[in-house]
Amino acid sequence: MKINKILVANRGEIAIRVFKTAKKLGIKTVAVYSTADRNAPHVEEADEAVWIGEAPSNQSYLLGDKIIEVAKSLKVDAIHPGYGFLSENADFSQKVSDAGILFIGPKPYAIRTMGSKLAAKESVKKYNIPMVPGIDQAVSDPQKAIKIAGEIGFPILIKASAGGGGKGMRIVDKESDLESQMQRAISEATSAFGDGSVFIEKYIDSPRHIEIQILADSHGNVVHLFERECSIQRRHQKVVEEAPSAILTEDLRNKMGEAAVSVAKSCDYLGAGTVEFLMDAQMNFFFLEMNTRLQVEHPVTEWITGLDLVEEQIKIAEGEALSFSQNDLKIKGHAIELRVYAEDPLQDFMPSMGRLTTYKPPVGENIRVDDGFREGMEIPIYYDPMLSKLITYGKTRQEAISKMIEAIDKYEVEGIETTLGFGKYVCQHKAFQSGKFDTHFVKKYYTPKRIHSFYKEEATMAAKMALKLYLEEKQKVKLPKTEKNAAVKTLFNS
Repeated sequence: MKINKILVANRGEIAIRVFKTAKKLGIKTVAVYSTADRNAPHVEEADEAVWIGEAPSNQSYLLGDKIIEVAKSLKVDAIHPGYGFLSENADFSQKVSDAGILFIGPKPYAIRTMGSKLAAKESVKKYNIPMVPGIDQAVSDPQKAIKIAGEIGFPILIKASAGGGGKGMRIVDKESDLESQMQRAISEATSAFGDGSVFIEKYIDSPRHIEIQILADSHGNVVHLFERECSIQRRHQKVVEEAPSAILTEDLRNKMGEAAVSVAKSCDYLGAGTVEFLMDAQMNFFFLEMNTRLQVEHPVTEWITGLDLVEEQIKIAEGEALSFSQNDLKIKGHAIELRVYAEDPLQDFMPSMGRLTTYKPPVGENIRVDDGFREGMEIPIYYDPMLSKLITYGKTRQEAISKMIEAIDKYEVEGIETTLGFGKYVCQHKAFQSGKFDTHFVKKYYTPKRIHSFYKEEATMAAKMALKLYLEEKQKVKLPKTEKNAAVKTLFNS
């Protein structure tokens, strides 16, 4: 079926990202928006835009039935869910299909299966994919949990079956803490997901978080698009991602890619998806979960493969077969993404609300910015605080890192605090530069005091550079001593 009009059931930068590819393909676009987003760029970018409710997401972007009504009234052929909101909602996917509209994503069965960590583990068992030692069923009895922990050994990890983003997750180092931590995990999971099911697995110390991008069409073709390294995290949520990983050998890359393809086959997957793995210090990898949607960090994969993943999603939804095989895919260069959040790194990454009094993203070769904000806009309190995604590319990893530092320096944001400075701190840290880091990077190397010292050092270096340039200019043309000259010296000596 040929798609002529797409509605994006989302907001901000991901809506704009989908519109960009749709327009390239000659497809008309429809935006939906809340009251808070009535003047947002994604509304302006679409061919048509419809208000769907008040600012809170449960009164707007989570109203699946209302979004489907809008799509039907505007004769929309397909709905792209973006990520977040309804993107991994199996019931929404089913309702879209029942309405005679294409859902640009996997079928409800795959979403439902992979949406439960326990169901996902059960689904992939027959493919002999490495699993973290533990139990593959929900546990609510503390005594049973203590017995399991004794078998696999402390420390253990209590995880919500329906969880994500670190919610319903507790690390337990000793038996005396298990019962209380278990009750907290169950309570948090129930509150966050409406499902208090938790399970137990061995806690992997110093893990790397590595994920594999896959594409699957309706003709039985499944390929992987290599890996993304996602180990730089805060509060179990990614901040810096890169492709490829600095530590994978070609043999290990192939094994993880094959495992990811098997996971996709286990649930009859369709479209773009991501299989996530944990890797221990001995380079053993274990299946973590599958995200049944486009990932925030998909641009780094696009850059190293030369593919437009949204375009591939659309073609797969239209029933086309993949136009390439696994052997056609090659890694070209290196890409890094920084999620620029409206957060204050000096205040434990607390959200920073306010108005963007200055907002000038960097431009230049091998710099990409995916955003949904403009200068003068307020940062809404109702949604994820991500301001933009800053992506850079280089022929080598070091080139990509250098380009990221350059892009951060060019990025002008005033009115709120952001994670730009933290991103530069990461890129210049010897652990990141060497590739020898894990998901504990923030805990090991970051404190507000350290980044404050980093900012102070940056300011001192800038002052020294300003003085150096001034003195060089003074040698070219002899100038009389002025108050300005004295001011530069004062800045240097401070």
